[in-house]
Amino acid sequence: MRRYVTSWSPNAVTGILLLVLSCTGFAVLCAVHGLPMADALVYRAEGAAVVDGRDLYGFTVTEWELPATYPPFAALLFVPTTWLPLAALKGAFLVGNVALLVLLLHLSCRLAGLPSRAAPLCAAAACALWLEPVFQTVLFGQINLALACLVLWDLTRLDGAVGKGFAVGVAAGIKLTPAFFVAYLLVTGRVREAGTAVVAFAGTVLLGVLALPAASADFWTRRVFETGRVGKAWIVDNQSLQGLAARVLHVPEPRLAWAVPAVVVAAAGLWGARRAGAGAWGLLVAAGTALLVSPISWSHHWVWCVPLIVVLVGEGRLRLAGLVAVVFTARTLWLVPHEGSADLHLAWWQQVLAAPYAVLLAALPSLLRSPRARGLGHLGPLWGWVSRAGGVGLRRVGWVSRAGGTGRR
Repeated sequence: MRRYVTSWSPNAVTGILLLVLSCTGFAVLCAVHGLPMADALVYRAEGAAVVDGRDLYGFTVTEWELPATYPPFAALLFVPTTWLPLAALKGAFLVGNVALLVLLLHLSCRLAGLPSRAAPLCAAAACALWLEPVFQTVLFGQINLALACLVLWDLTRLDGAVGKGFAVGVAAGIKLTPAFFVAYLLVTGRVREAGTAVVAFAGTVLLGVLALPAASADFWTRRVFETGRVGKAWIVDNQSLQGLAARVLHVPEPRLAWAVPAVVVAAAGLWGARRAGAGAWGLLVAAGTALLVSPISWSHHWVWCVPLIVVLVGEGRLRLAGLVAVVFTARTLWLVPHEGSADLHLAWWQQVLAAPYAVLLAALPSLLRSPRARGLGHLGPLWGWVSRAGGVGLRRVGWVSRAGGTGRR
Protein backbone atom coordinates (compact mmCIF):
# COMPACT_ATOMS: atom_id res chain seq x y z
CA MET A 1 0.00 0.00 0.00
CA ARG A 2 1.36 3.39 -0.99
CA ARG A 3 1.96 5.74 1.91
CA TYR A 4 1.02 9.36 1.46
CA VAL A 5 3.00 11.91 3.43
CA THR A 6 1.84 15.48 3.83
CA SER A 7 4.71 17.95 3.93
CA TRP A 8 4.49 21.36 5.51
CA SER A 9 6.61 24.15 4.09
CA PRO A 10 8.54 26.35 6.54
CA ASN A 11 6.49 29.34 5.41
CA ALA A 12 3.21 27.58 6.16
CA VAL A 13 4.39 26.53 9.61
CA THR A 14 5.62 30.05 10.35
CA GLY A 15 2.31 31.60 9.27
CA ILE A 16 0.27 29.20 11.39
CA LEU A 17 2.54 29.72 14.42
CA LEU A 18 2.19 33.49 14.10
CA LEU A 19 -1.59 33.20 14.02
CA VAL A 20 -1.62 30.85 17.01
CA LEU A 21 0.66 33.19 18.99
CA SER A 22 -1.47 36.19 18.09
CA CYS A 23 -4.69 34.44 19.13
CA THR A 24 -3.04 33.23 22.33
CA GLY A 25 -1.98 36.78 23.18
CA PHE A 26 -5.49 38.00 22.52
CA ALA A 27 -7.03 35.28 24.70
CA VAL A 28 -4.58 35.96 27.54
CA LEU A 29 -5.33 39.68 27.39
CA CYS A 30 -9.07 38.97 27.61
CA ALA A 31 -8.59 36.50 30.46
CA VAL A 32 -6.45 38.92 32.47
CA HIS A 33 -8.98 41.72 32.16
CA GLY A 34 -11.99 39.43 32.53
CA LEU A 35 -13.70 41.00 29.55
CA PRO A 36 -17.10 39.60 28.56
CA MET A 37 -18.26 39.26 24.96
CA ALA A 38 -21.13 41.66 25.60
CA ASP A 39 -22.67 41.55 22.13
CA ALA A 40 -22.50 37.75 21.99
CA LEU A 41 -24.55 37.76 25.19
CA VAL A 42 -27.15 39.98 23.52
CA TYR A 43 -27.33 37.63 20.53
CA ARG A 44 -27.79 34.71 22.91
CA ALA A 45 -30.58 36.57 24.72
CA GLU A 46 -32.27 37.29 21.38
CA GLY A 47 -32.15 33.62 20.46
CA ALA A 48 -33.54 32.71 23.87
CA ALA A 49 -36.37 35.22 23.44
CA VAL A 50 -37.34 33.50 20.19
CA VAL A 51 -37.25 30.05 21.79
CA ASP A 52 -39.18 31.14 24.89
CA GLY A 53 -41.68 33.32 23.05
CA ARG A 54 -40.71 36.47 24.98
CA ASP A 55 -40.79 40.09 23.79
CA LEU A 56 -37.74 40.44 21.53
CA TYR A 57 -37.38 44.19 22.02
CA GLY A 58 -38.52 44.45 25.61
CA PHE A 59 -35.42 43.24 27.46
CA THR A 60 -31.89 44.38 28.22
CA VAL A 61 -28.93 42.24 29.24
CA THR A 62 -25.49 42.61 30.83
CA GLU A 63 -24.57 45.30 33.33
CA TRP A 64 -24.72 47.86 30.51
CA GLU A 65 -28.40 47.09 29.81
CA LEU A 66 -27.98 46.35 26.12
CA PRO A 67 -31.20 45.82 24.10
CA ALA A 68 -31.86 43.91 20.90
CA THR A 69 -31.46 46.21 17.90
CA TYR A 70 -31.38 43.95 14.81
CA PRO A 71 -34.39 42.87 12.67
CA PRO A 72 -36.33 39.76 13.77
CA PHE A 73 -34.65 37.68 11.04
CA ALA A 74 -31.34 38.09 12.85
CA ALA A 75 -32.87 36.79 16.08
CA LEU A 76 -33.91 33.62 14.24
CA LEU A 77 -30.29 33.10 13.19
CA PHE A 78 -29.15 33.56 16.80
CA VAL A 79 -31.23 30.64 18.12
CA PRO A 80 -28.26 28.19 17.86
CA THR A 81 -26.32 30.38 20.32
CA THR A 82 -28.66 29.06 23.02
CA TRP A 83 -27.49 25.50 22.44
CA LEU A 84 -24.02 26.03 23.90
CA PRO A 85 -22.83 26.74 27.45
CA LEU A 86 -21.63 30.33 27.84
CA ALA A 87 -17.91 29.45 27.93
CA ALA A 88 -18.25 27.29 24.81
CA LEU A 89 -20.20 30.05 23.06
CA LYS A 90 -17.45 32.59 23.73
CA GLY A 91 -14.86 30.13 22.46
CA ALA A 92 -16.92 29.54 19.33
CA PHE A 93 -17.17 33.28 18.69
CA LEU A 94 -13.41 33.66 19.14
CA VAL A 95 -12.51 30.80 16.81
CA GLY A 96 -15.26 31.70 14.35
CA ASN A 97 -14.24 35.34 14.09
CA VAL A 98 -10.58 34.42 13.57
CA ALA A 99 -11.64 32.04 10.79
CA LEU A 100 -13.81 34.79 9.29
CA LEU A 101 -10.82 37.16 9.42
CA VAL A 102 -8.80 34.68 7.36
CA LEU A 103 -11.72 34.39 4.94
CA LEU A 104 -12.02 38.17 4.71
CA LEU A 105 -8.33 38.39 3.85
CA HIS A 106 -8.79 35.70 1.19
CA LEU A 107 -11.72 37.57 -0.34
CA SER A 108 -9.77 40.83 -0.13
CA CYS A 109 -6.97 39.20 -2.11
CA ARG A 110 -9.52 38.19 -4.73
CA LEU A 111 -10.77 41.78 -4.81
CA ALA A 112 -7.21 43.07 -5.23
CA GLY A 113 -6.20 40.44 -7.79
CA LEU A 114 -3.56 38.97 -5.48
CA PRO A 115 -2.74 35.28 -5.05
CA SER A 116 -4.18 33.78 -1.89
CA ARG A 117 -1.99 31.23 -0.12
CA ALA A 118 -2.34 29.76 3.35
CA ALA A 119 0.97 30.93 4.84
CA PRO A 120 0.63 34.64 3.95
CA LEU A 121 -3.06 34.59 4.93
CA CYS A 122 -2.28 33.22 8.40
CA ALA A 123 0.56 35.69 8.90
CA ALA A 124 -1.63 38.57 7.73
CA ALA A 125 -4.46 37.45 10.02
CA ALA A 126 -2.03 37.39 12.96
CA CYS A 127 -1.33 41.08 12.34
CA ALA A 128 -4.86 42.11 11.28
CA LEU A 129 -6.28 40.77 14.54
CA TRP A 130 -4.79 43.84 16.26
CA LEU A 131 -6.39 46.41 13.97
CA GLU A 132 -8.76 48.28 16.27
CA PRO A 133 -12.01 47.45 14.39
CA VAL A 134 -11.08 43.76 14.14
CA PHE A 135 -9.86 43.61 17.74
CA GLN A 136 -13.09 45.15 19.05
CA THR A 137 -15.22 42.91 16.84
CA VAL A 138 -13.61 39.78 18.29
CA LEU A 139 -13.60 41.25 21.79
CA PHE A 140 -17.32 42.05 21.78
CA GLY A 141 -18.32 38.83 19.99
CA GLN A 142 -19.66 40.88 17.08
CA ILE A 143 -20.80 39.78 13.60
CA ASN A 144 -19.11 42.51 11.54
CA LEU A 145 -16.63 40.13 9.93
CA ALA A 146 -19.42 37.77 8.91
CA LEU A 147 -21.38 40.58 7.24
CA ALA A 148 -18.29 41.91 5.44
CA CYS A 149 -17.53 38.41 4.16
CA LEU A 150 -21.08 37.98 2.88
CA VAL A 151 -20.94 41.24 0.95
CA LEU A 152 -17.39 40.82 -0.32
CA TRP A 153 -17.94 37.22 -1.39
CA ASP A 154 -21.06 38.19 -3.30
CA LEU A 155 -19.67 41.28 -5.02
CA THR A 156 -16.36 39.69 -6.03
CA ARG A 157 -18.09 36.94 -7.95
CA LEU A 158 -18.15 37.14 -11.72
CA ASP A 159 -20.77 39.38 -13.27
CA GLY A 160 -23.75 37.29 -14.26
CA ALA A 161 -23.06 34.64 -11.61
CA VAL A 162 -26.20 32.84 -10.51
CA GLY A 163 -27.84 34.58 -7.57
CA LYS A 164 -25.33 37.42 -7.39
CA GLY A 165 -26.75 40.00 -5.01
CA PHE A 166 -28.50 37.43 -2.82
CA ALA A 167 -25.89 37.51 -0.05
CA VAL A 168 -25.99 41.32 -0.01
CA GLY A 169 -29.73 41.16 0.61
CA VAL A 170 -29.30 38.60 3.38
CA ALA A 171 -26.64 40.77 5.03
CA ALA A 172 -29.05 43.73 4.91
CA GLY A 173 -31.73 41.55 6.46
CA ILE A 174 -29.44 40.80 9.40
CA LYS A 175 -28.21 44.35 9.92
CA LEU A 176 -29.64 47.16 7.82
CA THR A 177 -26.43 49.02 6.94
CA PRO A 178 -25.39 46.67 4.05
CA ALA A 179 -28.53 47.81 2.21
CA PHE A 180 -26.39 50.71 0.93
CA PHE A 181 -24.69 48.24 -1.41
CA VAL A 182 -28.00 47.84 -3.25
CA ALA A 183 -27.72 51.49 -4.25
CA TYR A 184 -24.10 50.85 -5.24
CA LEU A 185 -25.21 48.02 -7.53
CA LEU A 186 -27.80 50.28 -9.13
CA VAL A 187 -25.46 53.19 -9.84
CA THR A 188 -22.91 50.84 -11.38
CA GLY A 189 -25.51 49.48 -13.79
CA ARG A 190 -26.03 46.06 -12.22
CA VAL A 191 -29.80 46.24 -12.04
CA ARG A 192 -30.40 42.48 -11.98
CA GLU A 193 -28.02 42.01 -9.04
CA ALA A 194 -29.68 44.90 -7.20
CA GLY A 195 -33.08 43.32 -7.82
CA THR A 196 -31.82 40.00 -6.48
CA ALA A 197 -30.58 41.75 -3.34
CA VAL A 198 -33.93 43.47 -2.83
CA VAL A 199 -35.79 40.16 -3.25
CA ALA A 200 -33.43 38.45 -0.78
CA PHE A 201 -33.90 41.27 1.73
CA ALA A 202 -37.68 41.07 1.33
CA GLY A 203 -37.42 37.33 1.93
CA THR A 204 -35.67 37.91 5.26
CA VAL A 205 -38.41 40.36 6.27
CA LEU A 206 -41.10 37.84 5.27
CA LEU A 207 -39.43 35.06 7.26
CA GLY A 208 -39.31 37.36 10.26
CA VAL A 209 -43.01 38.21 9.86
CA LEU A 210 -44.02 34.56 9.55
CA ALA A 211 -41.96 33.39 12.53
CA LEU A 212 -42.24 36.47 14.75
CA PRO A 213 -45.24 38.55 13.65
CA ALA A 214 -45.50 40.69 16.80
CA ALA A 215 -41.77 41.40 16.93
CA SER A 216 -41.76 42.24 13.21
CA ALA A 217 -44.60 44.71 13.58
CA ASP A 218 -42.82 46.26 16.55
CA PHE A 219 -39.48 46.54 14.76
CA TRP A 220 -40.58 47.81 11.35
CA THR A 221 -43.11 50.31 12.66
CA ARG A 222 -41.26 51.64 15.70
CA ARG A 223 -37.88 50.21 16.72
CA VAL A 224 -36.20 50.78 13.36
CA PHE A 225 -36.59 54.54 13.88
CA GLU A 226 -35.22 54.55 17.44
CA THR A 227 -31.52 54.99 16.71
CA GLY A 228 -31.01 55.99 20.32
CA ARG A 229 -31.59 52.36 21.33
CA VAL A 230 -28.29 51.45 19.74
CA GLY A 231 -26.34 53.88 21.93
CA LYS A 232 -25.31 57.51 22.32
CA ALA A 233 -24.45 58.89 18.91
CA TRP A 234 -22.01 61.50 20.22
CA ILE A 235 -19.48 59.24 21.95
CA VAL A 236 -16.09 58.67 20.33
CA ASP A 237 -17.04 55.06 19.63
CA ASN A 238 -19.27 56.42 16.85
CA GLN A 239 -17.06 57.16 13.84
CA SER A 240 -19.88 58.24 11.52
CA LEU A 241 -20.62 61.78 10.37
CA GLN A 242 -23.30 62.12 13.03
CA GLY A 243 -20.83 61.36 15.80
CA LEU A 244 -18.30 63.74 14.30
CA ALA A 245 -20.87 66.55 13.94
CA ALA A 246 -22.11 66.08 17.50
CA ARG A 247 -18.60 66.29 18.96
CA VAL A 248 -17.51 69.23 16.82
CA LEU A 249 -20.67 71.22 17.60
CA HIS A 250 -20.75 70.06 21.26
CA VAL A 251 -24.39 69.00 21.02
CA PRO A 252 -25.81 65.51 21.62
CA GLU A 253 -28.21 65.73 18.65
CA PRO A 254 -26.79 67.62 15.63
CA ARG A 255 -30.00 67.09 13.61
CA LEU A 256 -29.77 69.06 10.32
CA ALA A 257 -26.09 69.77 10.95
CA TRP A 258 -25.60 66.04 10.42
CA ALA A 259 -28.52 65.13 8.16
CA VAL A 260 -27.67 67.58 5.37
CA PRO A 261 -23.97 66.65 5.13
CA ALA A 262 -24.94 62.97 5.30
CA VAL A 263 -27.24 63.32 2.29
CA VAL A 264 -24.55 65.22 0.38
CA VAL A 265 -21.88 62.64 1.24
CA ALA A 266 -24.21 59.76 0.31
CA ALA A 267 -24.90 61.30 -3.09
CA ALA A 268 -21.23 62.17 -3.64
CA GLY A 269 -20.17 58.71 -2.53
CA LEU A 270 -22.52 56.99 -4.95
CA TRP A 271 -21.33 59.28 -7.73
CA GLY A 272 -17.75 58.46 -6.81
CA ALA A 273 -18.53 54.73 -6.74
CA ARG A 274 -20.12 55.01 -10.18
CA ARG A 275 -17.04 56.77 -11.57
CA ALA A 276 -14.70 54.26 -9.93
CA GLY A 277 -16.71 51.44 -11.48
CA ALA A 278 -17.50 47.89 -10.46
CA GLY A 279 -13.95 47.08 -9.39
CA ALA A 280 -12.13 47.26 -6.08
CA TRP A 281 -12.23 51.02 -5.62
CA GLY A 282 -15.91 51.31 -6.44
CA LEU A 283 -16.70 48.75 -3.76
CA LEU A 284 -14.43 50.44 -1.22
CA VAL A 285 -15.97 53.84 -1.94
CA ALA A 286 -19.43 52.35 -1.33
CA ALA A 287 -18.31 50.72 1.91
CA GLY A 288 -16.69 53.90 3.20
CA THR A 289 -19.72 55.98 2.27
CA ALA A 290 -22.07 53.57 4.03
CA LEU A 291 -19.99 53.82 7.21
CA LEU A 292 -19.91 57.61 7.09
CA VAL A 293 -23.61 58.24 6.48
CA SER A 294 -24.97 55.59 8.83
CA PRO A 295 -26.40 57.25 11.96
CA ILE A 296 -24.07 55.13 14.06
CA SER A 297 -20.90 53.38 12.89
CA TRP A 298 -19.14 52.05 15.95
CA SER A 299 -15.41 51.74 15.53
CA HIS A 300 -15.71 47.96 15.21
CA HIS A 301 -17.95 48.38 12.16
CA TRP A 302 -14.89 49.58 10.23
CA VAL A 303 -13.54 46.10 9.46
CA TRP A 304 -13.57 47.24 5.83
CA CYS A 305 -10.11 48.58 6.63
CA VAL A 306 -8.88 45.03 5.92
CA PRO A 307 -9.78 44.97 2.19
CA LEU A 308 -8.64 48.60 1.91
CA ILE A 309 -5.16 47.69 3.14
CA VAL A 310 -5.01 44.60 0.93
CA VAL A 311 -6.03 46.58 -2.18
CA LEU A 312 -3.32 49.17 -1.44
CA VAL A 313 -0.77 46.37 -1.11
CA GLY A 314 -2.00 44.88 -4.38
CA GLU A 315 -1.40 48.21 -6.12
CA GLY A 316 2.12 48.38 -4.72
CA ARG A 317 1.34 51.29 -2.37
CA LEU A 318 3.14 49.71 0.55
CA ARG A 319 3.88 52.93 2.44
CA LEU A 320 0.29 54.09 2.21
CA ALA A 321 -0.93 50.63 3.22
CA GLY A 322 1.36 50.84 6.24
CA LEU A 323 0.03 54.30 7.12
CA VAL A 324 -3.56 53.07 6.92
CA ALA A 325 -2.65 50.11 9.12
CA VAL A 326 -1.10 52.47 11.68
CA VAL A 327 -4.20 54.68 11.75
CA PHE A 328 -6.43 51.64 12.34
CA THR A 329 -4.10 50.28 15.01
CA ALA A 330 -3.17 53.48 16.86
CA ARG A 331 -6.51 53.77 18.69
CA THR A 332 -6.28 57.55 18.88
CA LEU A 333 -10.03 57.80 19.55
CA TRP A 334 -9.40 56.28 22.99
CA LEU A 335 -6.67 58.79 23.83
CA VAL A 336 -9.02 61.76 24.11
CA PRO A 337 -11.21 62.31 27.21
CA HIS A 338 -14.26 60.09 26.87
CA GLU A 339 -15.63 59.42 30.33
CA GLY A 340 -19.18 60.56 31.00
CA SER A 341 -20.01 63.41 28.62
CA ALA A 342 -16.38 64.40 28.03
CA ASP A 343 -16.80 63.45 24.35
CA LEU A 344 -18.96 66.57 23.91
CA HIS A 345 -16.33 68.92 25.32
CA LEU A 346 -13.25 68.10 23.27
CA ALA A 347 -10.84 70.86 22.27
CA TRP A 348 -10.51 71.64 18.58
CA TRP A 349 -7.14 69.89 18.34
CA GLN A 350 -8.63 66.71 19.80
CA GLN A 351 -11.31 66.39 17.14
CA VAL A 352 -9.03 64.76 14.57
CA LEU A 353 -7.80 62.24 17.12
CA ALA A 354 -11.42 61.49 18.04
CA ALA A 355 -12.45 60.83 14.41
CA PRO A 356 -9.43 59.08 12.83
CA TYR A 357 -11.39 56.94 10.38
CA ALA A 358 -13.46 59.75 8.88
CA VAL A 359 -10.32 61.85 8.63
CA LEU A 360 -8.48 59.05 6.88
CA LEU A 361 -11.23 58.61 4.28
CA ALA A 362 -11.24 62.32 3.55
CA ALA A 363 -7.44 62.38 3.23
CA LEU A 364 -7.15 59.32 0.99
CA PRO A 365 -7.80 61.08 -2.34
CA SER A 366 -4.81 63.38 -1.91
CA LEU A 367 -2.68 60.52 -0.62
CA LEU A 368 -3.56 58.28 -3.54
CA ARG A 369 -3.34 60.75 -6.43
CA SER A 370 -4.43 57.99 -8.78
CA PRO A 371 -7.02 57.98 -11.58
CA ARG A 372 -7.99 54.47 -10.48
CA ALA A 373 -9.19 55.84 -7.15
CA ARG A 374 -10.65 59.10 -8.37
CA GLY A 375 -14.05 58.10 -7.00
CA LEU A 376 -12.73 58.60 -3.49
CA GLY A 377 -12.37 62.30 -4.19
CA HIS A 378 -16.13 62.79 -3.87
CA LEU A 379 -16.46 61.52 -0.32
CA GLY A 380 -16.15 64.91 1.31
CA PRO A 381 -13.87 67.84 2.11
CA LEU A 382 -10.19 67.28 2.68
CA TRP A 383 -9.26 67.21 6.32
CA GLY A 384 -5.89 68.17 7.77
CA TRP A 385 -3.74 65.15 8.36
CA VAL A 386 -2.11 64.70 11.78
CA SER A 387 0.99 62.69 10.99
CA ARG A 388 2.00 62.11 14.55
CA ALA A 389 -1.34 60.52 15.50
CA GLY A 390 -0.04 57.03 14.82
CA GLY A 391 3.01 57.50 16.98
CA VAL A 392 0.99 58.94 19.85
CA GLY A 393 -1.48 56.10 19.61
CA LEU A 394 1.24 53.44 19.73
CA ARG A 395 2.70 54.99 22.87
CA ARG A 396 -0.64 55.07 24.67
CA VAL A 397 -2.73 52.27 23.24
CA GLY A 398 -6.24 52.05 24.68
CA TRP A 399 -6.87 48.33 24.19
CA VAL A 400 -10.54 48.35 25.03
CA SER A 401 -13.29 50.93 24.65
CA ARG A 402 -14.81 52.19 27.84
CA ALA A 403 -17.33 50.02 29.67
CA GLY A 404 -16.59 47.05 27.42
CA GLY A 405 -19.35 47.69 24.89
CA THR A 406 -22.06 49.90 26.35
CA GLY A 407 -24.54 49.80 23.53
CA ARG A 408 -21.87 49.81 20.80
CA ARG A 409 -23.48 47.49 18.31
